[in-house]
Amino acid sequence: MRKKTVRDIEVQNKRVLMRVDFNVPLEEGRVTDDTRIRAALPTIQYLLERGAALILMSHLGRPKGQVDEGLRMAPVGARLSELLEGPVRVLRDCLGPEVEEAVEAMQPGEVILLENTRFYEGEKKNDPDMARQLAALGEIYVNDAFGAAHRAHASTEGVTQYLPAVAGLLMERELETLGRVLEEPAHPFVVILGGAKISDKIGVIRNLLDPADALLIGGGMANTFLQAQGHNVAESLVEEEAVVEAQALLVEAGQRALRLLLPVDVVVADDFSAEAALKTVGVDEVPAGWRILDIGPHTAEEFGRALQDARTIFWNGPMGVFEFAPFAKGTRAVAQAVADSDAFSVVGGGDSVAAIQQMGLAERIDHISTGGGASLEFLEGSPLPGVEALDERQD
Repeated sequence: MRKKTVRDIEVQNKRVLMRVDFNVPLEEGRVTDDTRIRAALPTIQYLLERGAALILMSHLGRPKGQVDEGLRMAPVGARLSELLEGPVRVLRDCLGPEVEEAVEAMQPGEVILLENTRFYEGEKKNDPDMARQLAALGEIYVNDAFGAAHRAHASTEGVTQYLPAVAGLLMERELETLGRVLEEPAHPFVVILGGAKISDKIGVIRNLLDPADALLIGGGMANTFLQAQGHNVAESLVEEEAVVEAQALLVEAGQRALRLLLPVDVVVADDFSAEAALKTVGVDEVPAGWRILDIGPHTAEEFGRALQDARTIFWNGPMGVFEFAPFAKGTRAVAQAVADSDAFSVVGGGDSVAAIQQMGLAERIDHISTGGGASLEFLEGSPLPGVEALDERQD
């Protein structure tokens, strides 16, 4: 990786402003999944052990540029304090005199967590004044928020205009791992894509047509491809505006040595509900008024066979409506097949990661990415503003 990292800088007695991705789920004032917090611990501990005073900043949820009491960072700070087994001071703002005073009084080894950066409209607008005020809090900037690296926000890109800017250990690992998948995968290289929309993943599909050996498509996005092939998918979710694009991708895949596998059977329901009536049918047998909510068992078996000999696997997106238990079987079957494979495996995206974790398979996956959208944009070859803005190594 050509970007500087925390290993390339001296942090003793320095105030380090660090962007983390602590956008975690909360329930009744408690963090319900601390995966993203744990992912940042190696960088946090690395800096603290070397005598830095650490100022952490993150967004949380979508407060739309105003204070939302339900999206304050206090519960996140409490969980971080437990994980660090040490105090974390959570401030009620991320800008202003009180923040500046608290930061000025910091000693090496201390940790401050700023308030939700998205309480300010200037965050998403990458407002130079907000970026300048944030940068003034530190002497060095570290970006360890890969999940937000595809956003040019004040806390991810703007601050780099005013401070030396380097990658954290998590950011480094994400870029190196995804770079390996994109640039030098061991073959056969199998890509699994799911989720609702093909429009979110067209760039990824097109960029992976050459390096991938097989592309397995499930989830709602498979419906658009099935309709593009002429199948009647009844009331299933379809992106009508993307059907022509799907047809073009099918033609392009056919012109290459790429195997593009779509569902051969599906689980359908008479309503979008966990309590709906359901049955398994072939892709040509979807009843009028019904909708596809999961891949069927024959499809899961076919996908599993395609994964058996893989040496590199990338998976993003569920195979069905994973939040409804009756329609989670396809996603779980794929999760098991990925874990059982001897391939170098990378999983990204909320529901696919959730399936891996719920089934206790996380330790059998080589890399679980913390960035769904960021990992997809990286794999489609798009520059990530939060990465592009970091300082380059000179060696």
